[in-house]
Amino acid sequence: MPSKHNHNNVIIMAEGALCIALSIVLSYFYLFKMPQEGTINLELVPLMIFAYRRGLKKGLLVGALTGLLKILLGGYVLNLLQAVLDYPLAFMCVGLAAVSPKILGFILAAFCQISCFVVSGAYFFSQYAPEGQNPWAYSLFYNVPVVGVKYLISFIAALILWRVLEKSLPVGRTGEPVKQ
Repeated sequence: MPSKHNHNNVIIMAEGALCIALSIVLSYFYLFKMPQEGTINLELVPLMIFAYRRGLKKGLLVGALTGLLKILLGGYVLNLLQAVLDYPLAFMCVGLAAVSPKILGFILAAFCQISCFVVSGAYFFSQYAPEGQNPWAYSLFYNVPVVGVKYLISFIAALILWRVLEKSLPVGRTGEPVKQ
């Protein structure tokens, strides 16, 4: 007879896979598109909710797997370091939302993901900077508003969905059943 621990692991893996799939699908529906492939969409919402529900380790893992899948589905890759910064590492940062249930976790996640994109942009996409502009400044001015707005919209959507999930699912923050 399967143990309760194995059953919970299967549930968590299925939930993680569903959140990865939702994130990938949501990445194709954008609210706004920027030059150089930057988009504002809701792809972060399922990853944030998963991280909050299942904790830091699982949130980081699901984020990294999402980034790897994005590469396999046609991510823009110049070299290994750029690929790691823009995909698995950047999406792993979303798992940091689990650090705090309120805005602090989301700010930390946004800061870390923006940092990945800024470093990648300064080193690997400096040719897009206007002539004479510092590539670091260009990368900051490009990535902070795009990712910042994406996080703000995703944070609001995740909070709304989280409140709905708390009321409709008998599962608490750590994934353990809530005693009723």
